Amino acid sequence: MTLTKNKYYFEALDYFPYNMAECLDALNYALSYEPEDADSLCLMGRVYSEVLKDYETGKKYFEEAMQSNIGNINTPRYYIECLLSNEDYEEAEKLIGYALRMKGIDKSEILNCKSLLMERKGEYKQALEQLKEARKFSYCRSSLEILEDREKLIKDKMPVPRTRKKATA
Repeated sequence: MTLTKNKYYFEALDYFPYNMAECLDALNYALSYEPEDADSLCLMGRVYSEVLKDYETGKKYFEEAMQSNIGNINTPRYYIECLLSNEDYEEAEKLIGYALRMKGIDKSEILNCKSLLMERKGEYKQALEQLKEARKFSYCRSSLEILEDREKLIKDKMPVPRTRKKATA
């Protein structure tokens, strides 16, 4: 059954997010073959959180994916993004801490999420520090460019320090 489930999962992944009708058909088939498959549950969570903007339902799928396979390195990033979009900052912070200890996870992506969390809280200096740390774990040009763009965005948001003019006598 695993080969059949994988076939439908990869079809769903291929259709996501451009052909949602076909994506959901394939995803439902994959989940019918293996209802506890973490990757399929994660993709279903992404459908709800990223496409439908139904964060609560997305969170349920992500939670189920995490319970099904706690070591799956694909789920935390998307789950964190869902939590941030839903303004569940405390939960996101806990999941970020857990994800950073996972072996094999892309720490650059997780630290970028942590930077986004800090930015949403208005803690711009801490957000920049997280991006600096994320750069250490960035091993390709495209991810480095994403981090550089985020750094520019955060710097543009930072309040400009006011300087006082000296009074001339």
